[in-house]
Amino acid sequence: MLRGTSASAGIGIGKAVIVEETELKIKRETVADPEAEKVRFQLAVKQAMEETDALAKDLAARVGEKEAEILNGHLLLLSDPMLTGEIEGSIAGECVNSEFAIESVCNTYADMFASMGDELMQQRATDMRDIKTRMQKILLGVSSVDISSLPEGSVIVARDLTPSMTAGIDPDKVTGIVTELGGKTSHSAILARALEIPAVVALEGFLNHVTDGAELVLDGSEGIVIVNPEESVKAEYAAKREAYLKEKKELEQYIGKPNVTKDGISIELVANIGKPEDVEKVLQYDGEGIGLFRTEFLFMDRTSMPTEEEQFEAYRKVAVAMNGKPVIIRTLDIGGDKEIPYMGLKKDENPFLGYRAIRFCLDRKEDVYKPQLRALLRASAFGNIRIMVPMVTCLEEYREAKALIEEIKKELDEKGIAYKKDIQVGIMVETAAASLMADVFAKEVDFFSIGTNDLTQYTMSVDRGNDKVSYLYSPLNPAVLRSIRHVIECGRREGIMVGMCGEAASDPMLIPLLLAFGLNEFSMSASAILNARKLITGYSTAELQAVADKAMSYVTVKEVEDYMREFIHHS
Repeated sequence: MLRGTSASAGIGIGKAVIVEETELKIKRETVADPEAEKVRFQLAVKQAMEETDALAKDLAARVGEKEAEILNGHLLLLSDPMLTGEIEGSIAGECVNSEFAIESVCNTYADMFASMGDELMQQRATDMRDIKTRMQKILLGVSSVDISSLPEGSVIVARDLTPSMTAGIDPDKVTGIVTELGGKTSHSAILARALEIPAVVALEGFLNHVTDGAELVLDGSEGIVIVNPEESVKAEYAAKREAYLKEKKELEQYIGKPNVTKDGISIELVANIGKPEDVEKVLQYDGEGIGLFRTEFLFMDRTSMPTEEEQFEAYRKVAVAMNGKPVIIRTLDIGGDKEIPYMGLKKDENPFLGYRAIRFCLDRKEDVYKPQLRALLRASAFGNIRIMVPMVTCLEEYREAKALIEEIKKELDEKGIAYKKDIQVGIMVETAAASLMADVFAKEVDFFSIGTNDLTQYTMSVDRGNDKVSYLYSPLNPAVLRSIRHVIECGRREGIMVGMCGEAASDPMLIPLLLAFGLNEFSMSASAILNARKLITGYSTAELQAVADKAMSYVTVKEVEDYMREFIHHS
């Protein structure tokens, strides 16, 4: 039994199909006619865009528009004049072949994205390498591996799968995916979940343990892979597979059910989204609102700032679609760790402790922050929009943001433009400073939303992208749990809503503790909502108090995890 990272839930049983991409050997060659070489490059870009567009349309038809957005992001990269211009500049200025210019420029961008540590940027790095390879293969006349026509019962085994490769998979033929590289939040993992194919990733050295055609069993929920299992093991996992599919079907009965605990406590179950198109999934899974709309997606994959009108239209679209349900929109959270060339940001030595989020926005009021706040206020006339300020560390930052909102309200009043007069303005609690000062913030803000990803990172002084210290990164760490409990207590004492929009909000081991602490709102991926509803409606918050007290008495992550695992197993 080998263990990797769970990337897509479910049980897969089948024969290994090892997918090995041809290793491209890119050499630097001098070209006699740079202008003709530029035309050769442009034709390769055109073909890559046509192929990607066809793949995106096929994926949209088979799975959904949201999933196709990943490949549409590739189209934006391929059509980005900054990227293509830099490659053409390299061809013309250095008289080099297109393949080498692509290699050099795309690798520079990919390495820059990968070094940032941010999950979103890691995905950008993978996307950049994907389009790099696509263009080079076209130029070299190398065919890509066709994984759209594999035999039934195939388990794809690869060093890594690019988003474009994953998008071509037929879920009726492929019962599982195992890769040596990748992570839970990679675009390939997202697509595997969308296609409902069990997947285990980051299984280092797996290709040394498996041969083509070997029988495999994988548990995507646990991150387990078994090579050439005994018949009894296959039978055990076949039964698990049936149970999993049955449970998945049973979750549908929770659509339309209220989120009320056994002792009558109402809970809000909402979703995290990154763009307006994501609303479709929220409604499909019966989300009661949007707990986090990440607006940086509107600013990325483009060469100029989105206008106030573009932003207004995106926010309005979401507000209208949610039809009066709460929509919490986070103001721009970019900085040294998220590279947006047209913003003119200098690279920070330590981006996570540098010039980002609210610090950046308050410094760029006129061209960045005020247009966004004005767009948010105008869109609030069309639904229940709330504004959330990220990365707050001191009260002055919140007060300055609130003062700007009040200033814009007066401007809109003077022009007779409608907006939600009593719009709520809250903060994302994701720094140790905000947590320690939660009692003070709770007296002034309209709501809290705990961002567990960053709160864990800052509390534990752990770069979550660094494998060497990842063992310290856990929201079940006693220090992080104390911080979460403190924030919730402070918010409840002042009567404000306290939500959570980090991944921990859907963690079965954390949900009982969060209910006991008194969390009002749980925000998560739309697909996790029904399972969370099932869990929440099966608990009594009064009975969970003793569980929380016991969990909080432990002083190590392992003790907390072992205790919560045991509790869940018997509940």
